[in-house]
Amino acid sequence: MRLRRSLLCLTLATAVPASAADITFWDMPQRGGNSFNEAPPDRAYFQALRDTGATWVRLSPDKWKSAGGRDFLMGDADDYQGLVQADVATLRRALDDANAAGLKVVLVPLSLPLLRWKQKNDGKVDPRLWQSFDNHVPARRFWNDLAKALKGHPALAAYNLINEPVPEYGAGLAEHASAEAMRQWYTGVQDGPRDLRRFYSELIASIRAVDADMPLMLDAGWYAAADGFNYWPAPLADAKLLYSVHMYEPYAATSAPNQKRTTPYRYPGVVPFGEHSERWDATRVRSYLQQPMDWAKTHGVGANRIVVGEFGCMRRWPDCQRYLQDVLQVLEQEKVHWAFYAFREDAWDGMDYELGDGPLPWSYWQAQEKGKTVSPPRSMQAPLFAPILERLKAGNR
Repeated sequence: MRLRRSLLCLTLATAVPASAADITFWDMPQRGGNSFNEAPPDRAYFQALRDTGATWVRLSPDKWKSAGGRDFLMGDADDYQGLVQADVATLRRALDDANAAGLKVVLVPLSLPLLRWKQKNDGKVDPRLWQSFDNHVPARRFWNDLAKALKGHPALAAYNLINEPVPEYGAGLAEHASAEAMRQWYTGVQDGPRDLRRFYSELIASIRAVDADMPLMLDAGWYAAADGFNYWPAPLADAKLLYSVHMYEPYAATSAPNQKRTTPYRYPGVVPFGEHSERWDATRVRSYLQQPMDWAKTHGVGANRIVVGEFGCMRRWPDCQRYLQDVLQVLEQEKVHWAFYAFREDAWDGMDYELGDGPLPWSYWQAQEKGKTVSPPRSMQAPLFAPILERLKAGNR
């Protein structure tokens, strides 16, 4: 009798669905990191991030090897026929590991059906999604399928519907154009297939058909630029939305190409931005990042619904630490959510701040050439990581 009662209790326990995601997780500032690794992270990886004080991870599985085709989860972004179930199982194992470590996950795809990520598309922007409403249909089906497959997983804190969308690319709007130029451009594309707000509304409806509770994170246009919401006339009509931007500006200074210049751009200093050059310093960082916050205030959106989903700089850039400090000071003062880029990326060391600002030792590269799996010499005590670690730890007290 006792055995049957135990079995019955076990059956009832496993039959109870996991609790749904709760928007209240985002009511207080949350600090985290990005995971864009080529291999699915394990529990030790998630635990290491949690040990920094991080409360969430922005997780992209697109680089993981698919069991059913070219594109993870989708099989083939050119011809979406349904989720690859073996890939879903792999993703669920990663979510389980994050949950065991006490870390919340924001799931973000780099590709959608008919929108393949540039780095998996021979370095070219894939514009197909934005060319017709018919091309929106597979993306809507993908998100409906994924929301259905993952509904109730306790690790999930939000879905970030697409990473760094660029419906503006090649459509007559210059990057970092004036707010007035952006609004004029939007008038010409509104309610068309390049209307990012309309596209998001379609995806939201597809997800809400199967999951009414999951918070949804929306990147601004032009690669999630902080000025990308300037042409949005209003937020979307859903009470569980988060609005996200990324911060690498001035990109000409913070990114890899600057390291190859004979005379790299410095910070503070005059740097190309948009169609001109201007001085970037702490004041300019603040005024640039203020734009999505001002947009939110204008439309009654709280700071606790604004996310800086990525920010960073090349670790060997001599001004990286100062830049990180200035960006973080704004984010902390404004009490928005943030996630640094990136935590222990397994195929690129450019923004792995635990490695410090120097080159990796020759012994590491020799081991790599011999096919050995070795970890680079990371240290959480690296001075370059200090501005991030200090705030992660403080936020977890």
